Amino acid sequence: MSEYLNSINSPEDLQELSLLELQKLAEEIRKQIIVTLSETGGHLAPSLGVVELTIALHSIFLSPDDKIIWDVGHQSYAHKLITGRQEEFSSLRQYEGLSGFPKRSESDHDALDTGHSSTSISAALGMACARDLKKDDNSIVAVIGDGALTGGMALEALNHAGHLDKDLIVVLNDNEMSIAKNVGAMSGYLTRLRTEPRVHQLKEDIEELINKIPAIGKRLIQTVERVKEGLKYLAASGILFEELGFTYLGPIDGHNIAELQKGLAHAKKLEGPILVHAITTKGKGYPPAEKSPADFHGTGPFEIRTGQSKRERQLPTYTEIFSEALVDLAGEDQEIVGITAAMPSGTGLNNFENNFPERFYDVGIAEQHAVTLAAGLALNGAKPVVALYSTFLQRAYDQVVHDLALQKANVTLAIDRAGLVGRDGETHQGAFDYSYLRHIPDLLVMAPKDENELRRMLKTAVNYPLPAALRYPRGSALGVELDEEITELEIGKAEVLREGSDLAILAIGTMVIPALEAAEKLAEEHQLEVTVINSRFVKPLDEELILGLAEETGVLLTIEENALQGGFGSAVLELLTEHSLNQVQIDRIGLPDKFIEHGKQEFLRSKYGLDEAGIIDRVLEIVD
Repeated sequence: MSEYLNSINSPEDLQELSLLELQKLAEEIRKQIIVTLSETGGHLAPSLGVVELTIALHSIFLSPDDKIIWDVGHQSYAHKLITGRQEEFSSLRQYEGLSGFPKRSESDHDALDTGHSSTSISAALGMACARDLKKDDNSIVAVIGDGALTGGMALEALNHAGHLDKDLIVVLNDNEMSIAKNVGAMSGYLTRLRTEPRVHQLKEDIEELINKIPAIGKRLIQTVERVKEGLKYLAASGILFEELGFTYLGPIDGHNIAELQKGLAHAKKLEGPILVHAITTKGKGYPPAEKSPADFHGTGPFEIRTGQSKRERQLPTYTEIFSEALVDLAGEDQEIVGITAAMPSGTGLNNFENNFPERFYDVGIAEQHAVTLAAGLALNGAKPVVALYSTFLQRAYDQVVHDLALQKANVTLAIDRAGLVGRDGETHQGAFDYSYLRHIPDLLVMAPKDENELRRMLKTAVNYPLPAALRYPRGSALGVELDEEITELEIGKAEVLREGSDLAILAIGTMVIPALEAAEKLAEEHQLEVTVINSRFVKPLDEELILGLAEETGVLLTIEENALQGGFGSAVLELLTEHSLNQVQIDRIGLPDKFIEHGKQEFLRSKYGLDEAGIIDRVLEIVD
């Protein structure tokens, strides 16, 4: 029974608990998170690592008047439990249930909708500026992980915050992890702060001792100011943050509630930008997650006793097919290089790293840098493959335009988690990549109907002399037979899968197989003969085939797992308009003009007509 957790309906209730009771509450929150996520799946390790930190924050700051902004937000489950969402917690990440991330429409205690990394300090600084304009006096707190601190936007925000000298608190949740192990100079710097906390304490002790010397204490401090500054640089304890204009407090044990409360209360009293450095353990309190935090960063339902997944999966995922194909191609071509942004496991590039460590680069949470790094590699003779999730590639849009396409650099963008990703919701749905890529000059854009075609597209992209993008979905592949040898595709050439005279379906990517299945059923049950095209290429289109079908049938239906605005169907419409085929009847199936909510992939595809039944219904509407 959750004796203490059941008594918490809002953060104010924490004020009634003693330190021992808060520690018991932390145990109950951990248990509740583990039990719930064993059924729903979710971001287990990040949330377990910040339980005490969350309790301390809500016991010192008075949310929602005080603003707490969680960077990325996948560590906010304890925050949700403390802020009045206990009864709904079992609906976490389920359709019409609680979001897996902070969501302003869900609670007044969620100050910012989050889901992408490195945004919290910028948003917090903006809130602090607005607070001062209104002459309010509430606290603004940004909670950011050391992995997110590798993102350029976070460093830009730190720089600006120090310059403005606003009252702002940044809590650095330092667990040495983003999703995978952190990399880079910033990570090394934080490691030194973790391992040398005594130096910082020594500096404070010396200053306190000097101040106690009668009569000469203050003069002595002034006399040895330069010596102290030298010691400060020598110690390097928080020096980077202090030089950016922040008062540095820490490191603090992020699982010691009393120590956290003391540090946060001190920070609350100080003026100007403050950085509180808390050391936490990702997956704290659940041995399987502590042992393998990357595996439990985001997990499906699992057995609590063993940590083993409850799902039986026999087919490989598209990510795994991509991973194996890239390794095969790289074994034959020494110029292929793999690049990822803090997600070697999620993108499958850990396999590439194991086989070709000298040709692998994990740049940290820095998608912009990843793309321009790839451009530099390509312009000097390499064949880089940048593996990113669709929703995260959005962050490097300018680099794709300016540094890849404009330079005509031979870079392959391997776009994972494209289309509907399911339970991570609005911030993670890969709904826009056709739209934001297809209008860029010289960029090849492809989507495979199955895993064998994915392998062929990868080889096509790697050997294409200009930038190329291929997008593929989250989840298991179809189980089709793989060709023994990976062969390239003819650029811009679609595939005719079925011929019919009543209507032509132009499908792309994940929509090809449902379209083919729908066409077979339409023939059997409704005597309609439908042509089905595996379009393969969003750019360039197979113009000759599409125009021929338009003239022959007079009726076209495009189907895509992408926003309709600016997507594949829009490209077909533009093509018909350019050739004055305005008399052709054309309809489109795709994602509507909204941010798609969280829910199972299969459910969302059904809801938005992106499955066999939805395609059949639309064809019958068109024919009627």
